[in-house]
Amino acid sequence: MNQTNSKVNLKKKKSLFSLDFLMPKLLAFFAGISVLTTVGIVAILLTESAGFFREVPVWDFLTGTRWEPLFANPSFGVLPLISGTLMITLIASIVALPIGLGSAIYLSEYAPNRVRAVIKPVLEILAGVPTIVYGFFALTFVTPILQAILPQTEIFNALSAGIVVGIMIIPMISSLSEDAMASVPASLRNGAYALGSTKLETSIKIVVPAALSGIIASFVLGLSRAVGETMIVTLAAGLKPSMSLNPLDSVETLTAYIVSVASGDVRQGSVEYSTIYAVGLTLFVITLVMNIIAGYISRKFREVY
Repeated sequence: MNQTNSKVNLKKKKSLFSLDFLMPKLLAFFAGISVLTTVGIVAILLTESAGFFREVPVWDFLTGTRWEPLFANPSFGVLPLISGTLMITLIASIVALPIGLGSAIYLSEYAPNRVRAVIKPVLEILAGVPTIVYGFFALTFVTPILQAILPQTEIFNALSAGIVVGIMIIPMISSLSEDAMASVPASLRNGAYALGSTKLETSIKIVVPAALSGIIASFVLGLSRAVGETMIVTLAAGLKPSMSLNPLDSVETLTAYIVSVASGDVRQGSVEYSTIYAVGLTLFVITLVMNIIAGYISRKFREVY
C-alpha cells in the first residue's frame, strides 16, 4: 500500500514539472508582461500629459494653429503637427495601397510558385531595411528627382518623405493581403471559373471581397506604421510646423517633433519638455482610433467559411 502511495506521489511530483503543466503558466506570464508594459506606457503618457495640460488648456492645444513651444512667447496649438502627419500619411497611402494590393493579387492569383518564392522574400527584405536608410534615400535620391521635375520643391518636403514612407509600408500591406487572399477557399474560385468568369474577374469580384477584412487590417496596420514613422520624416520632411497644403513645402510631424525635443537641451520637467508627452498622447489616440475603426470594419465584412 505504501509503495502504491509513493508511486502516486511521484507521478504527481513529475506532473508538476511536466511541459503540459508549466507551459500555460509560462505563456500566461509572458502575456501578463505584455499587458503590464502596455498599461505602464499608457499610465506614463497620461501622468506626464496631465502636468502639461495643467499649464495649457486642452482646447487651446487641440485648436491652436501655431506650434512654437520653444519661442519666447510660446504657442501650443498642435494642429500644424497633426496636419503634417496626416499629409505624410495620405501621400504614403496613395503610394502604398494600390501597389501593395496589386502585388498581393499578383502573388496570390497569378504568380507561378517559382516567381512567388522569389518575389515574396524580396518584398520582405524591404521591410527589414532600417528606416534611417529610407530617410537618406528620400533626401539624396527622391528629393533631387522631384526638384528636377518641380524646381519649387524645397530640400525638405512632405512629398519625398511621403513617397518613401509609402515604399516602406508596401511589404507589410502586400504580405498580409496576400496571406488573406491565400486563405480564401479554392471552392469559391472554382465556382467562379465554372460560371465562366475570367481570372481577373475571379480575383476582383470573388477573392478580394472574400478577403476584405484581412486586406483592410493590412491597410490599417500599414497606415498606423506610416503615422508613427520617425526617422524618414525627421530627415526628409524637415522641422517646420505649418498648416500648408502644398506637399512641396517643409512640414513637421508629431514624431519628428518628439525626436527633436527629446534629443535637444530642453530642461526636463519644464512645460516645453512635457509637450513631448502631450504630443505622444495625441499620436497614441490617433492610432488607437484607427485601430478601433479597422476592427469594426473587419468584423462587419468578415466572411466565415
